[in-house]
Amino acid sequence: MLIRLPALLALVLPFVIADVEFLTPAPGASEPAGSTITATWQDSKNAPALTSLAGYTILLMVGGDTDATSQQVPTVPAAIAGNHNLGTSITFTVPVTGGPPDKNAYFLKITSAPTSGGGTVVNYSQRFSVSGMTGAWPSPAIQAAFTTTKGILTAVPATVNTITNGVPNAPPAGGGVADGQYGVSYQFQTTGLTKYAPMQLRPGSTITATNTAPLFPPSIFTVAPTYLPTPSIVTTITQSVTFSVTSIVNPASPAPMPSDDMQKFLARWRD
Repeated sequence: MLIRLPALLALVLPFVIADVEFLTPAPGASEPAGSTITATWQDSKNAPALTSLAGYTILLMVGGDTDATSQQVPTVPAAIAGNHNLGTSITFTVPVTGGPPDKNAYFLKITSAPTSGGGTVVNYSQRFSVSGMTGAWPSPAIQAAFTTTKGILTAVPATVNTITNGVPNAPPAGGGVADGQYGVSYQFQTTGLTKYAPMQLRPGSTITATNTAPLFPPSIFTVAPTYLPTPSIVTTITQSVTFSVTSIVNPASPAPMPSDDMQKFLARWRD
């Protein structure tokens, strides 16, 4: 059966998640280190609308075109965060010693949570430069990964979408231990009476990871110029343990009691 392109698009588009499309820094632009940098974005026109996204965090990244080969760069403030319903721009600065001076080495990573349901959607800007940087690369591996991109503006990680499309307790696409409500970053849970905290992952027996970036974005906060209203959150539920431990009885025989002079001395007081 022959499916025409318009019909095929009609089948696909309803399931496309809203992407954040960065406007500034513009692709290939040069932003000044140590001065204010403004990040602005808009709805990418993919359904659902940007208005269905709530809290977000933004990280300045440097390196290759995958999440594993790129790394966060220090910014001021350290937590670039806010809520989409409060605007589509935010400002920050980059310390001159925070990273290398290479052209088009930088890009932005924004993690957004939905107003309902679970999961997040992660989008990236195109590459740009930060002029006046005097710092070093985080590691030779990150620098090598950037070299392979040849500074191509679109060579950034792919969008990652784990939003559950408004189903409160459905697992996000791809699954994972932090499913449903627990899949929404803690600081993005701003409505209702309950917050849901994910269970810490069990460490492995060997160290194999090379990406030392935090597993979760930093907590957001807003300095209150006036008295805040009474908070609605009354309790936090922590996810159940996501791993099991097996115990066995030690089959070794107990060691005999000591028979040295000290033991004989102590035996005198055994009444």
